[in-house]
Amino acid sequence: VQLQAYGGGLVQAGGSLRLSCAASGRTFSNYAMGWFRQVPGKEREGLSCIGVSGATHYSDTVKGRFAVSEDNAKSTVYLQMNSLKPEDTAVYYCGAALFCSTTSPEGYDYWGQGTQVTVSS
Repeated sequence: VQLQAYGGGLVQAGGSLRLSCAASGRTFSNYAMGWFRQVPGKEREGLSCIGVSGATHYSDTVKGRFAVSEDNAKSTVYLQMNSLKPEDTAVYYCGAALFCSTTSPEGYDYWGQGTQVTVSS
């Protein structure tokens, strides 16, 4: 599976962004899709995941602010980010895995290249 994440950018605190992750290659619907983020010097942090069944999962950090969704016809998963905070500044990655997880990136077999999100105060 090849993944391409895009949609990052610069936004003011309190604003919104929608990230997209387009998949190609193997059957998109066979994989759980997760969103992670990483800042320099820190481990990759799990944010959200949407399973094969469509069930969604969120970390406590983003629950209520972020929403994950998918369009199987377009083989694309989205991360709608609202009420953004400066501490949300990071490189955001999408990943594909057999099982949904927001606790560890280890189960993810495929990753997109990352897209930078910068939230100004």
